[in-house]
Amino acid sequence: MLTQFNFRAFFLLLFSALMANAQTKKPNVIVIMSDDHAYQAISAYGSKLISTPNIDRIAKDGMLMKEAAVTNSVCSPSRAVLLTGKYSHMNGMKDNGTYFNGAQETLPKIYRANGYRTAIVGKWHLFSTPTGFDYWNILPDQGNYYNPKFKKDGKDTVYTGYVTDVITDMALDWIGKTKDKAPFFLMLHHKAPHRNVMPPLKYLDKFNDRQFKLPSNFYDDYAGRKALQIQQVTMKDHLDIRYDSKIPCDTCPINPINNWAPAEYQREIERLTPAERQVWDAAFLKEYELFKTLKTKDEIVRFQFQRYMEDYLRVVNSLDDNIGRVLRYLDENHLSENTIVVYMSDQGFYLGEHGLYDKRFMYTESFRTPMMIRYPEGFKGNQKTGAYVLNLDMAPTLLDLSGIAVPNDMQGQSMKTLLTTGKDESWRKEIYYHYYEKSFGLTRHYGIKTKRYKLIHFYDPVNSWELYDLKKDPKEMHNVYDEPKYASLIAELKEKLRALQIKYKDTEGLKIK
Repeated sequence: MLTQFNFRAFFLLLFSALMANAQTKKPNVIVIMSDDHAYQAISAYGSKLISTPNIDRIAKDGMLMKEAAVTNSVCSPSRAVLLTGKYSHMNGMKDNGTYFNGAQETLPKIYRANGYRTAIVGKWHLFSTPTGFDYWNILPDQGNYYNPKFKKDGKDTVYTGYVTDVITDMALDWIGKTKDKAPFFLMLHHKAPHRNVMPPLKYLDKFNDRQFKLPSNFYDDYAGRKALQIQQVTMKDHLDIRYDSKIPCDTCPINPINNWAPAEYQREIERLTPAERQVWDAAFLKEYELFKTLKTKDEIVRFQFQRYMEDYLRVVNSLDDNIGRVLRYLDENHLSENTIVVYMSDQGFYLGEHGLYDKRFMYTESFRTPMMIRYPEGFKGNQKTGAYVLNLDMAPTLLDLSGIAVPNDMQGQSMKTLLTTGKDESWRKEIYYHYYEKSFGLTRHYGIKTKRYKLIHFYDPVNSWELYDLKKDPKEMHNVYDEPKYASLIAELKEKLRALQIKYKDTEGLKIK
């Protein structure tokens, strides 16, 4: 017969074993990545454009990165940085025109080697076949918004529905089949809200009652900035009336930059069923009637801005809905506490600032990106940080939080100390950026951002330097590089820039004069 002492000892041992098991239990990981989601369109960042309560919940339950940035603001390279924890010049994916080398070490491969089930659903856009995943179901290239085609483990499959809903369905279905077998690592990658932004039919009338204010620098004349003067991604001149504004205008002139756009738009809406097409046509014929009343070029410019904002925010609304579905699923299946959830975009995005759409430049709206992370068992919520975190840091951070050794060749820095203590005295004070692609008349460039200044070197085809005092000129409208009073500062920044190129082994950047 057990004595009272033995009972006590037994329960102490049992409690200790349970606590040890809880501490060593591996967290699940879900990385939700959207495409071209501007921080200006997330209410957690103070947006007045739209309410995003579900995305905001991730920030509220965890940490919001107020100054997160990317190392190369374009889709494919950003995804490769997330997978590898390395800059573009190290992982080989410098632009949207190359193939990702899937033979190299990647985040899913490391998780898989540590007992995790791994999957990616949604946008891949790295052109090569995904590696390191137990399951993959990806959009071919950019994919479609309506009744989209996917490649499921290499086989083509067409799904019925709106792409953001479909991707979420796939993700929840896979989690349901996996959650009891092993810890899981899931990359849930949305197409939304990538151009051309095609809203779900249920939201075609949403925001019709809103008049969106033009950004204060919408009519930027690009004075003193040669690279901006030759680029062709302006909101003012290069949105297509059919592709971007959804106006059924056969007599409208074809935009010379986007002469492929009408056919691309037509292929997208042909994916709608006849009943869906009726709903679509009814909504946009109203816009056509308004378009026909416009008299001047500036009226058309303003009309197109309004139309772009309406569709963009409709797509973001659907994105937020579906993130809510994921969070509710975790709650209902008792997975929330032990699951790391990340929300991020592959980069920032212009919503008319500088008269631009798209991304690519090192200016704030493109360079800065949404990023937030929660892990209830790992760190407290309702935190914000102004630390200069990068998409480069996400791979080592997730591994560190999961108790997995971070490879020595990863160039990012784990945010674990930031997340668990709220600060990290060793954190970087400057950011290095390098963009390579020349599509749309753009210029390759690299640069450095400090707390107050941003120095950019454009080098191909334009060769010029730009310097911004972000305290005096937060909207980056005045290039002060040629002002004599900044000469000593420029020399200091160039030394810091060179030091970062050496640190990150950007030998190509070091050779450019």
